[in-house]
Amino acid sequence: MKKILVLVVALTLSFAGFSQSKINEGMLVITQKMTSDNEQMNAQISMMGDTKTTTYFKGEKSRTEVSSSMTGDVVVVADGESGEMITYMDNPMLGKKYMKGSVNDSQVDPSKVTVKKGDKTKTILGYKCQQYFLTAEVQGQTMEMELYTTEAINAYSQQTSAFSKELKGFPMYLTVNMSQMGMNITITSEVTKINKNAVAADKFSMVVPEGYEEMTQPEIKN
Repeated sequence: MKKILVLVVALTLSFAGFSQSKINEGMLVITQKMTSDNEQMNAQISMMGDTKTTTYFKGEKSRTEVSSSMTGDVVVVADGESGEMITYMDNPMLGKKYMKGSVNDSQVDPSKVTVKKGDKTKTILGYKCQQYFLTAEVQGQTMEMELYTTEAINAYSQQTSAFSKELKGFPMYLTVNMSQMGMNITITSEVTKINKNAVAADKFSMVVPEGYEEMTQPEIKN
């Protein structure tokens, strides 16, 4: 279950951090649901509830916040101009940890990505979205995805750009199917709110908060 939760958080963050060109500043909310064909797994999933991700963005900077009763609080601050990225975790088991990285780091193997444009469209929050089918490998796990993206927002993500140049636009809706420990799991993510209000500059500060310790390599693997 722990490995599945790590994959869920990784997938959520991979679609959340971005900088806008048409919408230069604001906030969006992504709601994520997970289901399984395994009764025991569904019981554990129900304890988690739906996961909501909030992303603040301003120019080339973004701040993504994810909170879950099982994984704790995760915050990722990225600067597309400098290439810097820092992740803060307040985990029930690990405590308060942080990890510095680069926006060029990707959990996706680009050589194992295939994209096919679909025939359908749907409108989400007033944006017309195009259907895509994508197969990718994230942290060694093969995932099949159905996405609906919009070019009207014209968002950039270092993670989604790793998928393929054939995938155009920012993902407003996606469904992921994967198999873990013999169980089929479906994850659905959808942008449910977009706010174009101004965002305070301190939201994107990379100064390590008091009480956080740097995460060591063995802890990352666990």
